[in-house]
Amino acid sequence: MEPAHKVCDLTGPGLTDRFGVGGTDLGATVKAPDGPLLSVFGDTFENAGVGGPGWRSPIVLFADPGSRRQGLQWTGSAGPGDYAYQVVDYTHHGYRRVGRSIFAWRQITTVLPTDMITVGSDVFLHVMACHGLGNPRATELHLSRDGGRTWDPAGCRWPGNHLGGMHQMLTWEIDAAGEWVYALTTGFQRDRGLLLQRVRADRLADPAAWEGWGWDGSTWDWGRTPTEVLPGAFGEMSLRRVPDASGREWWLLVVFDAGNYRIDAYLLDHPTANLHTAPRTTLVHGCGWNEEDHGAGRVAQLYGGYAVPGSTLSDLDVVVSQWNTATNWPYKAMQFHADVSALVG
Repeated sequence: MEPAHKVCDLTGPGLTDRFGVGGTDLGATVKAPDGPLLSVFGDTFENAGVGGPGWRSPIVLFADPGSRRQGLQWTGSAGPGDYAYQVVDYTHHGYRRVGRSIFAWRQITTVLPTDMITVGSDVFLHVMACHGLGNPRATELHLSRDGGRTWDPAGCRWPGNHLGGMHQMLTWEIDAAGEWVYALTTGFQRDRGLLLQRVRADRLADPAAWEGWGWDGSTWDWGRTPTEVLPGAFGEMSLRRVPDASGREWWLLVVFDAGNYRIDAYLLDHPTANLHTAPRTTLVHGCGWNEEDHGAGRVAQLYGGYAVPGSTLSDLDVVVSQWNTATNWPYKAMQFHADVSALVG
């Protein structure tokens, strides 16, 4: 299989100026209950790059689902006007607020999104409240009942050290029957493996309802403390049900493998499939700045990797981030395209 190739930049000058978005990253994307695509982005600034005015995170942009193949076309943002407002109520370098109370999450630098999911007429957003980059103090869910336009806390929170700090970064997907949500989780430091959990869709915002997939020394089963299902050093990830050419749905995991400096795709027939032996391909390879070739899937300082709704295995689009930490530009999200149908074998 050939690596993914770049379709277009999704954010930056000339693309997202009307939303007050110059520099941003991430871009996990789901389909809203009423049809549009929703993409959630992390630390966002009005100028191209990192820093300057208009710092907010997370923000949400809407896209026309019919524009996927040519590159997502933004149609609006979460906020009272075009300007993309921060959808979680807090102050950078301040206290985390919910209503009139103030939690003991002192000096929250930023709140970063990890993934969204649509459950019936609701959209849930999982975020990390961070004290400095890479140090989540807690994670929580936020809920939108109006297609991603406004958001409120869902009353579901976990401490940053939950499951040994491996419940910080999260991706999830609901099964075809709409009964169970399966979630893969890891730490934010990009030095941990993956855990698998599940929760009934109608109890998603109840932390007590989440159960782990664990190994007892002889068998795997639910209801146990989760056991690492794939060792490694992983970061951002996207678990989605994606059809093949015949219409059969597969579970596709797109994940930033920081240890090997690449974005991979794993094909699963079920979330409990063995990730050690699952078919895998590399979509985008990390490289040095003088070695870049976006047409051949080589990107410097890459991360992210989020499947775009509407994709199939042979027509897969993913959102990839890039941040030049030496100069703070590029700091943007891009769309890449790949054909991973050969994973079916």
